[in-house]
Amino acid sequence: MTSAPAPSAEVRLAASPALAPLLARGALLSPLKRPRPDAGRPGPRLVLPGPRVNTARLAAYERVCGFPTGEDALPVTYPHVLGFPLAMRLMSAPGFPLPLLGLVHTSIGITRHRATPPTGDYELTVYVDGLAPHRRGTEAAVVTELRDGGDVVWESRSTYLARHRTASDGTAGRQEGEKEPGAPLPAVEEWRPAGDVGRRYAAASGDRNPIHLYPLTARLFGFPRAIAHGMWTVARCLAAHGTPDAARVRADFRAPVLLPGTVTYAAAGGRFELRGEGGRVHVAGEVEAA
Repeated sequence: MTSAPAPSAEVRLAASPALAPLLARGALLSPLKRPRPDAGRPGPRLVLPGPRVNTARLAAYERVCGFPTGEDALPVTYPHVLGFPLAMRLMSAPGFPLPLLGLVHTSIGITRHRATPPTGDYELTVYVDGLAPHRRGTEAAVVTELRDGGDVVWESRSTYLARHRTASDGTAGRQEGEKEPGAPLPAVEEWRPAGDVGRRYAAASGDRNPIHLYPLTARLFGFPRAIAHGMWTVARCLAAHGTPDAARVRADFRAPVLLPGTVTYAAAGGRFELRGEGGRVHVAGEVEAA
């Protein structure tokens, strides 16, 4: 990603924003936006003191993603769920230059510095780190930080792509940070995600994007049937793979998983991937000790 100015201000929130109104606002404003990588300042830095972990929703998240329930530490992907409403508030704002409709989550990098108990006294910070040109459009980077006693204990960087015509017209090489595809990893097991996985994950995470819920609502956006959340696919892989308490994770989302469907989880060493029919890679990633 290219460098960008720091967020213009810090805004402290009294509570986590409700997602449904943000989705509606983002959808209504999307037709008015014309994405470009030089669209100005990234907006404020949002801070939420004392985010609370709902134990029932956490248990539902653990079940749908395949993590053990009742552990002393949050799943490595769960702070993303806590920070997602703040990210949505930023990306649905009138001043955010990319349209929310059609925005594609292309990658996530996570660093967990130590185990994070559900009962920790945390503070969340979320901000847009800037925009950058992509061979298929414009990409935004969203940073989420979880602090405990002032120390960052978990942080992530997600990239979101708004597709539009570019000077390269999609013919340029791979983006910075993307890895060249290697030999297929050895298959470990086959999974058959059911048609309700999107609804179950939405209930646990709060992300009720209609493309994940029902065939009818997905068809409105050009999909033949509902697709799995990208963060479900990477969480499901990490639940199978395992991560140390201090870990770095990188995952690239390459193709949607249609629901219901059949996928193959493959892994070797620190690398993992989720493949579909014909060997098509849906998500590819790696885990290493931090």
